[in-house]
Amino acid sequence: MSGATQQPPIALSMKDEVAALKRQRTVEVAVDLFYVNGYANTTLDAVAERLGVSKPFIYANFGSKAELLAEICTRGVVVADEAVDSVLALGLGPSRSLERFCRSYVTAVLENQKHIAVYVREEKNLDAADSARIGALRRHFLAKLAALLEAGAASGDFDVDDSQIAALAIAGSVTWSTFWYRSGGRLSVSQIADQITRSIIGSVRLRPVADDKVSEFTNQ
Repeated sequence: MSGATQQPPIALSMKDEVAALKRQRTVEVAVDLFYVNGYANTTLDAVAERLGVSKPFIYANFGSKAELLAEICTRGVVVADEAVDSVLALGLGPSRSLERFCRSYVTAVLENQKHIAVYVREEKNLDAADSARIGALRRHFLAKLAALLEAGAASGDFDVDDSQIAALAIAGSVTWSTFWYRSGGRLSVSQIADQITRSIIGSVRLRPVADDKVSEFTNQ
């Protein structure tokens, strides 16, 4: 048996890291242009010009403008799914989970404002297969949120008649914030997240949590 120390495998090769960086920069520029000018009014030539590269650079990472749109829209949905998964993994009760989720969700949505706004506005331009795939991701997210609300209703924490409608209402109100939020405005992302969270909790809560007096939201 060799006494040499075995090194852990490198997660990404240099080539992979460069490719990931190129994809990220392409997405960043494309989402800015799609957000400002719209998908139909933005060409890959415009994306390449903004990047300072030729169009083959883009084609090396994305096969078409539609594929680039799908990547942007996917990222917008994934951040929501990650927000609910990170909270559910903590194993908290329904009220605490919903509080933490709402704050995390609003923060993720506002920090990815352009991705989500582009998805809402340009979903109609997705290829059928991408539309179905991303739609399934969103339904999966909504199902997990509805299950959380249903658990709260069953425990007596929430007053919810229809958990699916409530989940849609919460997701819709948070998503809409991408259209009125302005970076550098009167309130910070954290302050907006706190206020929207209070509003959502107030709309579904039947009774206060036992230790509500120490809630991170009450004392801010």
